[in-house]
Amino acid sequence: MTVMVWINPAAAWESAVDAVAGLICEEVVLLLVTGGDEPPADALTIALGPGGHEPGEAFAGIEEDQAAALFDEAEARIGRPVRRLWERGVVEHVVVTAASEAELLVCVRDGGQGLPGPGSLGPVTRFVVDHALCRVLLVWPGEHGPLNA
Repeated sequence: MTVMVWINPAAAWESAVDAVAGLICEEVVLLLVTGGDEPPADALTIALGPGGHEPGEAFAGIEEDQAAALFDEAEARIGRPVRRLWERGVVEHVVVTAASEAELLVCVRDGGQGLPGPGSLGPVTRFVVDHALCRVLLVWPGEHGPLNA
């Protein structure tokens, strides 16, 4: 099984990484996406969702050394070699596309703390959850420890 972990700098990504640290699987892929080209206006309107912000705006400022540091920290937390995937583009679209190659996508809830339901997800994560073609595990920020512990 291939497990993809979305390293979302706008959320407590460490919780997602910690959730898969002891998971027995063939491969762990760390995915980092930074904002890139804007989609056409009609796609932008669809992707804005209820939050009304431009997708990917929180992700655009990652530099190469910052990305390497995020990957290094995540790999150290997992405790074994991983595949690193750094993509640029409209964040939610890139995450959905990349996750189509995995059996499980792990990401962190990034909305209101302690809010169950739709309020627990920001618009970008909501889009990913609604459109992912694989199973999705949503982890509450602060939940640490492997899935099979």
